[in-house]
Amino acid sequence: MAEFGLLGEHLSHSWSPQIHKALAGYDYDLFSIPPEQLGEFLQTTPCRGLNVTIPYKKAVIPYCVELSPAAKRLGSVNTMVKRENGWYGDNTDYAGFCAMAEPFPVQGSYALVLGSGGAGIMAARALQDLGAKQVDIVSRHGEVNYVNLNRDADIIVNATPVGMYPQNGQAPVDLREFPNCKGVIDLIYNPRRTKLILDAENLGIPSVSGLKMLVVQAQKAAEQFSKQKIEDSRAKTALRSLQLQMENIILIGMPGCGKTTVGKLLAKALNKDFLDADQVLEAQYGPIPAIFEAKGEEGFRVLETKTLEELGKRSGCVIATGGGAVTREENYSLVRQNGTIVRIVRPIDCLPTEGRPISQTTKLSALAARREPLYRAWADFTIENTGTPEAAVQAILEAIT
Repeated sequence: MAEFGLLGEHLSHSWSPQIHKALAGYDYDLFSIPPEQLGEFLQTTPCRGLNVTIPYKKAVIPYCVELSPAAKRLGSVNTMVKRENGWYGDNTDYAGFCAMAEPFPVQGSYALVLGSGGAGIMAARALQDLGAKQVDIVSRHGEVNYVNLNRDADIIVNATPVGMYPQNGQAPVDLREFPNCKGVIDLIYNPRRTKLILDAENLGIPSVSGLKMLVVQAQKAAEQFSKQKIEDSRAKTALRSLQLQMENIILIGMPGCGKTTVGKLLAKALNKDFLDADQVLEAQYGPIPAIFEAKGEEGFRVLETKTLEELGKRSGCVIATGGGAVTREENYSLVRQNGTIVRIVRPIDCLPTEGRPISQTTKLSALAARREPLYRAWADFTIENTGTPEAAVQAILEAIT
């Protein structure tokens, strides 16, 4: 058993072991403990340090012989360190949130915090400490609720689970109703970009997801576990490494441009799973030419969107899309939520048409004229596939790292 770990009730997956390994080099375990065993675990575990997550951030307080000022103020513990006289409880979420909020114009602002739970209370107090002139906590049934909230807010913080995996695609508020909003902070990190974050991007509002908070709070906890200072540069490296691990690489482009060939090689180079959206669709619904014959293009596009909805929720994959995926606007958010989008281009006279219904019935030049503007609008960057597939892969690797 590792000397450090994460304590919670349901921990099917967590990025904390990778983060702590990158920050301080020690092993780190996940401890999924049912409520009736919490006391026994804390009294008998040989662990020297624990992070604490839902639902135990308040429940562990009686087992602490001492609390830090932050833990006392917030009434919540997310870091426990075993000392000679017992457990010391701290809250490093506060420091993580402050790091998230640092780039935003908090001083003198009016902030809305969505969610009245422990995370919302922590965020509100941090914003007050950072100089916000007014902070309102919004809850469904509170004095300030989603009906009467003030839409003059400068900063909006989402401290609710709305939009969190697997309930992707939801947002607690419509940002179009907040004309003065200058920053959006979402504590959720799965998906990487919630609907709220995507809406902010679409409106040109600066935004940040909870991944930075996750790494910084871990940094502050790891300093206590390891009893050594962990430089911010190391935390930034860990954050970037985690982003690369979690991010999907989404390949778009004309039919036959090499998305599948390049994607397989890229997945191998990055040690990621490779998924071909068309192949996944065919495995569930049958051959694509038969779908076109039976349902027409519109019927196929509906099935394609359903496929991308499921694939887009995954993380750490390379996903090759069908050439026409960009023709439905709703598909963008499905792949963008966890992905960096790469456009692959290849000369039209090099594009094969066999087994591709639209390519066989439409001039490729006309198809390209309609789709290329969409590919350009979706893409984070473009790679030319005019040499070897290996060269295209190398170009992608250089662009994302």
